[in-house]
Amino acid sequence: MVSSARDRVDQDAERSIARIVSAARETLSGDPNASVDDIAKAAGVGRMTLYGHFRTRAELVEAALADAMRAGDEVLSAVDLTGDAQDALARLLDSSWSLVAESMALLTAAQGTLPPGRVLQLHAAPAQRVEELIRRGQNEAAFRTDLPITWLVSAVHYILKGAAEENRAGRLKTEDVRPRRHRDSAVAPVAS
Repeated sequence: MVSSARDRVDQDAERSIARIVSAARETLSGDPNASVDDIAKAAGVGRMTLYGHFRTRAELVEAALADAMRAGDEVLSAVDLTGDAQDALARLLDSSWSLVAESMALLTAAQGTLPPGRVLQLHAAPAQRVEELIRRGQNEAAFRTDLPITWLVSAVHYILKGAAEENRAGRLKTEDVRPRRHRDSAVAPVAS
């Protein structure tokens, strides 16, 4: 009897946490400066409930970014990276664009809250995916080899990030970034 009551409490807590993290992702994606109160309201919980699960705003921001990265990794894991390396990178960028655009404000919140090393850790899986693809492309003479791999990965990342920031600021229309234009400009710096 005690075990089933404890299980029910644990399940309620898990649902509450999921609701809070989802609300944090959505709220911070709209406003990177959103308060804990704003997030609690969006989640339909009180501040005390939120603080019962996340002691600080930083913990909540980290959970929201980790959740976004996990969801993004699921999408990117489904991308076909076989065949021609330039085409594979183009497919990866096509799939990455919407994820980057959606999470720009959330990333801004994280960069203003979390230690830089932690933000990089949370981005490790997507960065590794791009690095492995570029390394394969270098071995196939599809990508340049005269620059360090970290530079090439960063170039791809920051072109996508810059385009997403410009789009969010209203200086670049989505149709001017998708699908072929952004892809070509991001592939060009690494192509041989």
